[in-house]
Amino acid sequence: MKELIEYIALSLVDDATQVQVKQEKIGNKVRLELKVAREDMGRVIGKSGKVATAMRVLLRVAAAREGKQANLEIAEPR
Repeated sequence: MKELIEYIALSLVDDATQVQVKQEKIGNKVRLELKVAREDMGRVIGKSGKVATAMRVLLRVAAAREGKQANLEIAEPR
């Protein structure tokens, strides 16, 4: 699941060196945190949040296939 989010994020951003995905597992739940450069936040979130929503849907489907629940958080850049 982490690889899926990394792949999608890397295909969207200009600065691939700033893409970081952290994964935290708690039982059958998985929490992923995506960090990108400030300049790439708009691309990752998308107009009205459509890209971020699509990424979350794909992640939930991938997790469901493995019998897990997943959540994606897009971290605010510093």
